Amino acid sequence: MREIARALIAWYREARRTLPWREEPTPYRVWVAEIMAQQTRLETVQPYFERFVVRFPDVAALATASLDDVLACWSGLGYYRRARMLHRAARLVVERHGGALPAEPAALRALPGVGRYTAGAIASVAFGLPEPVLDGNVKRVLARLLDLEQPVDSAGGERRLWTEAEALVRAGGDPSALNQGLMELGALVCTPSSPACPACPVREACRALPAGTVSRRPVRSARRAPRVQPTVALVVGRGDGAVLLRRNPPEGLFGGLWSVPLRASGPSARQAAVALGRSLGQGVVVQGGVAGRVEHALTHRLLRVAVYRAGAPGARAPRGCRWVKPPAGLGRLGVAELTWKILEVAMGAKKEGDRRRRSPSRSG
Repeated sequence: MREIARALIAWYREARRTLPWREEPTPYRVWVAEIMAQQTRLETVQPYFERFVVRFPDVAALATASLDDVLACWSGLGYYRRARMLHRAARLVVERHGGALPAEPAALRALPGVGRYTAGAIASVAFGLPEPVLDGNVKRVLARLLDLEQPVDSAGGERRLWTEAEALVRAGGDPSALNQGLMELGALVCTPSSPACPACPVREACRALPAGTVSRRPVRSARRAPRVQPTVALVVGRGDGAVLLRRNPPEGLFGGLWSVPLRASGPSARQAAVALGRSLGQGVVVQGGVAGRVEHALTHRLLRVAVYRAGAPGARAPRGCRWVKPPAGLGRLGVAELTWKILEVAMGAKKEGDRRRRSPSRSG
C-alpha cells in the first residue's frame, strides 16, 4: 500500500490537469466542485463552476441567495436536486458552523447532499485528512488493481472497495494528492475502454494486468432498462410572444424549476393535453394536433413527450405560473432543460450557447 501510495502521489503531481478548484482548493470551492462533478464530466463542470463561484463566492453569498438565482446559475448542468441540496446545506453551514465548512467527516455528512464519498473528498482535498473516496473512477482503478470478481455496485463489492480505499489513504503521504491521484488515474489512464496500461504508475501492482482481465473489470450488476413514461407538454402562448411557465413542487420531477406545464399521459395524448389545459384554468384551449415530439432521459426514466400548443385569452397567469418571453426571459430563472427542447420544437426558441450535452461521468 505504501508503494502504491507513493507512486500515485508522485504521478499525480506531474500529470494532473489544471482545474480551477485545484489551483485554489478552499473548502467551499472543493465542496461546490465535488457536488457539480457528481455524474457529470469535469470539462462540462468547469465553466459552470467558474460562473457559480463568481456569482456566489462563498458560503454566505450562497446561503443568502434565492433558490431561483441558484437554479438559474445551475441551469443546463442537470441533476438539479444537487443545486437544491447545496443551497440548503449552505444555509445550515451558516446556522450551525458560522459560515465555515466543517472539516470533520461526520459533520460534513450531516449536510444535505453530502454522502460518504463527498465528505471524504472534502476532508482529504480541502483539509488534508486521511479519509477515503470511492467514485466511479476509483472503483475502476481499485477493481483492476485487485482483479475484483465481485460486482462493484453490490453491497459486498462496495464494502471491499471502501476498505481498500481507506487502507490506501492511511498508508501515508499526502491524502489530497493520493485521492485526487486515484480519481485522475481513472480519468486519464485507467479508462473504461482502451486503458493506457503501459503509462500506469502502479501497473506493477495491478493483478488484472497479468491475468488478462483488465477489460472485464470492474464487474457490474445487470442494469434495468429505463422505464418509458408517456408525457404531454403544453406550450401556452400569449399574443406578445410570452409563454406560460409553471414552477414545479420542491420535490419530485424537476423540483423547484420552472417548466412548461407537463402531465403524464395515457393512451390518448390529446385527451391528456386537454385535461392539462383545463387544470390550468384561465380559458386555456389546446390548438391543433401534436406540434412535435421530444425525448428526455432521466436516471431511471425516459420521458417521451408529445408537445401541444395552446392559447389563453386572458393576460393573468394561473396561480403558481408566470408569463415569460423566450429566450431572454428564461435566462433569469432556473428552467428545466426539457423545457428548452419543447420550446424549440413548438416555436423554434433556442437556448443561447446550447449546453445540453452531458455525460454521466466525471472522467475527462
